[in-house]
Amino acid sequence: MGRRLAVRVPATTANLGSGFDCVGMAFDWYDELTVEVLENPGVVVEVTGEGAGQVPRDERHLVVSSILRGLDAFGVEPPGMRLTSHNTIPHSRGLGSSAAAIVAGLALAWGIAKPGEPLDPAVLTRLATDVEGHPDNAGAAAWGGAILAWSREGRVSLVQLPLPDDFEAVSFVPDVECSTDEARALLPAQVSRQDAVAQAVTAAVLPLALTLRPDLLFDATADRLHQQYRAPLMPESYDLMLRLRAAGVPAAISGAGPTVIAVGPAAQLAGALDVPADGFAVRRMRPAAGVTLTELP
Repeated sequence: MGRRLAVRVPATTANLGSGFDCVGMAFDWYDELTVEVLENPGVVVEVTGEGAGQVPRDERHLVVSSILRGLDAFGVEPPGMRLTSHNTIPHSRGLGSSAAAIVAGLALAWGIAKPGEPLDPAVLTRLATDVEGHPDNAGAAAWGGAILAWSREGRVSLVQLPLPDDFEAVSFVPDVECSTDEARALLPAQVSRQDAVAQAVTAAVLPLALTLRPDLLFDATADRLHQQYRAPLMPESYDLMLRLRAAGVPAAISGAGPTVIAVGPAAQLAGALDVPADGFAVRRMRPAAGVTLTELP
């Protein structure tokens, strides 16, 4: 009783255009959480920053439900807890806020159940994928950097993609939200063979472009599978993405949107800041490490 654990978890982007549901990347934009183990049963939740006043303050809170799920997986009865969450990752903007909450909760469960043991990002990714359904954001939040991940028959596979030292990103975040479920519901059940072949080519090139050939990033981030179908939900974001690409910037809708993200070496992103982006909060970012867990005194 009285143990205190702290977690820091990064924002993430998924897809990067052609890497639909399988490519993710973590950035230096964080939520920070602490949990105190209490003598009395029950859960106390305090939230500041993004989502304060909107998210549940009980076991329905996504971090709390993820802690409970993790403790169950680790075979540990849940203690009383006080969770304090300071959120800076925008909610429902395509920057992985839900994945961050799930991974943070699982990391806290690990700290409660396995004191002194280093976090195992593979376990966190597998458990988070059980919740989210695909491992792109969750894998990036757990491992950090850029990842290529997929699940098959209940098994999650993940490859880390080493980025160049000068790799950066620019996010363009609008002041509107977008439901992931609503965005996914717009996707067609079938696409043309032409679009499928084009997507297969660009998706195959994307890991190479991220790691060794940044000159290919513009072509590798092209997409025909999801962004055009989601455009009616986020017309301003889709228009900004097209204008960035018209300026030669490797840009895509971040996750399910509506944030737009541009990625690449700093020199390749220079033109991104010259494209008018009224109504969007612009933030420069760097790739970041994955979730960290610390035992507090």
